[in-house]
Amino acid sequence: MTTALYPLTLYYDSACPLCDTEMHNLMLRNQAGQLRFEDVQASGFACPEGVTRDTLLTLMHARTAGGQWLSGVAAFEVAYAAVGLAWVMAPARIPLLRAGMNALYPVVARNRYRVPGWVIRTFFGKALRRAAERAAAQQCTDQCMR
Repeated sequence: MTTALYPLTLYYDSACPLCDTEMHNLMLRNQAGQLRFEDVQASGFACPEGVTRDTLLTLMHARTAGGQWLSGVAAFEVAYAAVGLAWVMAPARIPLLRAGMNALYPVVARNRYRVPGWVIRTFFGKALRRAAERAAAQQCTDQCMR
């Protein structure tokens, strides 16, 4: 029995420039509506039953349509696949690399507020935003051609 993955709800920290930039890029790419976004920092945010806000702020968390919780690398893997970027997480399919990613991600998450703005803009902001805008423009072109 396969548990439904989508729509996948992503719980993110909008106060973190790195997190906010990456979620914005996923939002731009979410043309099929496979992803839902919950800003854990938003006023009025209500935690789902059985989880705390602090837990959600520790690592990236996602909840599948079937109710399964995913965190860290596994959450990113399913999120990127939802927007046609499964290749981004392809290295996670190699056991040794996955182990390294699973070990490194909590360190990055703990230090995410320390990531310099230029790193975010260079690797996550400009390049991914440009790609997302191209994808959105392509969808518009495809729809207008019909």
